[in-house]
Amino acid sequence: MKNKVIVILGPTGVGKTRLSIELAKKFNGEIINADSMQVYKGLNIGTAKVTEEEKEGIPHHLFDICELNEDYNVYLYQKHARLKIKEIFNKNKTPILVGGTGLYIKAALYNYNFIKEDFVNYDHLTNKEIYTKIQNKNIHINNRQRLLRQFQKEQNDVENNKANELLYDAIFVGLTTPRDNLYKIIDNRVDKMINNGLIEEVEALYNKNIKTRSINTAIGYKELYKYFDQTLSLNESIELIQKNSRNYAKRQYTFFNNQLPVIWFDVNYNHFEETVNAIINIIKE
Repeated sequence: MKNKVIVILGPTGVGKTRLSIELAKKFNGEIINADSMQVYKGLNIGTAKVTEEEKEGIPHHLFDICELNEDYNVYLYQKHARLKIKEIFNKNKTPILVGGTGLYIKAALYNYNFIKEDFVNYDHLTNKEIYTKIQNKNIHINNRQRLLRQFQKEQNDVENNKANELLYDAIFVGLTTPRDNLYKIIDNRVDKMINNGLIEEVEALYNKNIKTRSINTAIGYKELYKYFDQTLSLNESIELIQKNSRNYAKRQYTFFNNQLPVIWFDVNYNHFEETVNAIINIIKE
């Protein structure tokens, strides 16, 4: 399978990491991170970052590449991901993009043209000032993260005609499961993260007084900061992590279905190998 990019996407918690390892073994692949939070060092448990044991010796790229005080963005990711794709092709291997950040995936593989100067710090602008600058007014003025995302999107004109031109021979594999089951998986995964030391991981960052944009964005971290700020109880923070994770999954589905040519597979969690084999057969076609 020469010069084909495999993309594994889907909502949070659905099983992308597990599938990526199996496909990397089958297609002589190397894995490229496509999760905007897993690029940061120190955000491990809360982002469900792949462990060394889970990697099973498969090369992984664009994980832990920047510090928490650095501002990483889609412009930088586009450059880094394309460079990794080229390097992997040059080794006659298969690049496998894995993650849930749809804009990162599309920027890497499609003809997006970003202007570096547009990725500046907007901390000096109030929410009201940003709101007046955007065309799409269907965003609540208090949702600063979405306001900034929309402002950057409009500034970079990412919805031009060229943005839909795919630059690679790529197949987009999506993992899904019924909504009720997905929400159960998400809630259980958050509980598992807590048991695996998420509170301690976040507390260590909090005690270092790290309050960067990455922390304020990352689900699992921003909510527990409120616990350490004593504005929420621990149970309230955990419930908020679960709620925000479920809402994020909804937004992921919306982007994937509207922006990318995804072939969806319902995951058989009892017999995961059946899902893997079905996907392998589609990729081989």
